[in-house]
Amino acid sequence: MNLSKFERYPLTFGPTPIEQLPRLTAAIGADVEVYAKREDCNSGLALGGNKLRKLEYIVPDAIASKADTLVSIGGVQSNHTRMVAATAAKIGMKCVVIQESWVPHDDAVYDRVGNILMTRLMGADSRLVDDGFDIGIRKSWEEALQSVKDNGGKPYAIPAGASMHKYGGLGYVGFAEEVRAQEAEMGIKFDYIVVCAVTGSTQAGMIVGFAADNRADRVIGIDGSGTPEQLRGQIRTIVDNTAKLVELGREVRDDEIVINPDYAYPAYGVPSEETNEAIRLAAQTEAMITDPVYEGKSMQGMIDLAKKGYFPKGSKILYAHLGGAPALNGYSYTYRNG
Repeated sequence: MNLSKFERYPLTFGPTPIEQLPRLTAAIGADVEVYAKREDCNSGLALGGNKLRKLEYIVPDAIASKADTLVSIGGVQSNHTRMVAATAAKIGMKCVVIQESWVPHDDAVYDRVGNILMTRLMGADSRLVDDGFDIGIRKSWEEALQSVKDNGGKPYAIPAGASMHKYGGLGYVGFAEEVRAQEAEMGIKFDYIVVCAVTGSTQAGMIVGFAADNRADRVIGIDGSGTPEQLRGQIRTIVDNTAKLVELGREVRDDEIVINPDYAYPAYGVPSEETNEAIRLAAQTEAMITDPVYEGKSMQGMIDLAKKGYFPKGSKILYAHLGGAPALNGYSYTYRNG
């Protein structure tokens, strides 16, 4: 497997720390050991997060294309559009982001705090559009690309979550390589990796990366999209494309793509009471802040699966913390009392 042939533009501090979570482990009480890989602490750019790992492999292509404007899309509280705005500011490009009404959520300050506030603070042209949730390619995004051209600019297209970009899976192949190096250093091996999946390239990259040592089926994707069939199709596409790019040398089997659809309810971006309990438990045992859209749902999934005995006793579980805490600000009424 060969990742080093791809150019990488550094946006992160380097390898992210792996932290043992003894109090959360004890609270779960399922005879498993829980660790977290802190992708949420990976950069000085606007509070960081998993999207930067992907963008490091996309930026060289954007620069080579002679573009002057990064154009992307997400929901109103999108972490991804915050990271695209941050990247544009860092590399000296303009930025246009479409923020669609992906979440049926009516907090009074939802479109004025957290991710979208930071996105605008960094100078991005953030355009609110009243369309519903879809992980696919969107008309509003295509119109935004055209609007940049119409104004004499040269846009560079980055799809939602950077997922369906040709290089969207590379960053998380790198994640797997990093974990292997850290395991060697720590003298342990993780039995499972738990990760939230919505647009798919984070899990897809991990699947390809861990397929190199036949652990792809140990990457447990917790669906946060609520559209698991569409997500599986998108992950399959990204896996196949990424495996070819890095010369994995074999096909990834369907049974190596593990997606659990049980925790996305009631809808994308809407936390269930169980999600909220998981968010509170992680915060109160480890001061680890998770969000209601992504990390809260993967945290809920990991806790519930552990309690149900899904992970054999003694398993070491690596929870991938992808970031996303700024979105909590958009749910201030929900968490006003903690």
